[in-house]
Amino acid sequence: MENLFQNLWQSPLWGKFQEAVGRKTWTAEAPGASALVIRHFLPLGLCWLEIPRGPLFSDEKNLSEVLKKIVEIGKKERAVFIRMSPYNELPVMGYTLQAARHDHHPQTSLAIDLSLSEEDILKQMHPKGRYNIKVAEKHRVTVELSGDVGAFYSILQKTGNRDGFGIHPFSYYEKMMEALSPDAQLLLARHGGQVIAGGIFVYSGDWGIYYYGASDHSKRNLMAPYLVQWEAIKEAKRRGCKHYDFLGIAPEGAKNHPWAGVTEFKKKFGGEIAEYPPAKEITLRPFWHRLYRLAKH
Repeated sequence: MENLFQNLWQSPLWGKFQEAVGRKTWTAEAPGASALVIRHFLPLGLCWLEIPRGPLFSDEKNLSEVLKKIVEIGKKERAVFIRMSPYNELPVMGYTLQAARHDHHPQTSLAIDLSLSEEDILKQMHPKGRYNIKVAEKHRVTVELSGDVGAFYSILQKTGNRDGFGIHPFSYYEKMMEALSPDAQLLLARHGGQVIAGGIFVYSGDWGIYYYGASDHSKRNLMAPYLVQWEAIKEAKRRGCKHYDFLGIAPEGAKNHPWAGVTEFKKKFGGEIAEYPPAKEITLRPFWHRLYRLAKH
């Protein structure tokens, strides 16, 4: 799968969103290399720095200059560590790179080739995926573009409680839609006027990205999430995106993975599996980094 030099998480729009939710950001640059740096707070006036899906670079010399600037920011901000999760392996560059135990960005993902026609995209899906889209259409489920983040958040809360995952405060999703507009889109599925599913999607350059989804379990027989995804896939294609990214699935062969259920759902749409290198961390404060890793174990 093609990995582009530019991506959503290294864009000015993503930096704007992070600032909107209270995180300080910097851009570290050198000729042919750059990194959006995001500060995450820790107790006792400490923090850690994230370079999501970066740094971006064309050669190691330029990368070295950018890493030096990031380390300088980290020391000034009392950062415990720096976490980087680029699409490609990082060279050592004189720093000890330790594999991260946790990351905001998945190591395994699934994407659909949008150069295919809509008919061929449907053909490459799992038969059950195509069938479930038709089930939703048969039951007259409708999908609409919406600005009602509150309606989405209501079903997201229920989904999180049901499936056992944490969610952000309402303001996080509201600010995401505001900061990433017009690239972010909220789709809501309705049946009989009732919101029964929805999703937040981002269209950035060549990529359409499925970011957050939620559904009403009591209406699961209507298969609304499948129709929501299909409408988002078609929108990504209309916008000229080359790929539609489902943004994370359980690794192949993983047992009892927390994403097992959602992975089964996503794989019904077909696509190609992509594996990315594990995130790496540079330790700046060894004692506190050990404590952090123990707490997150």
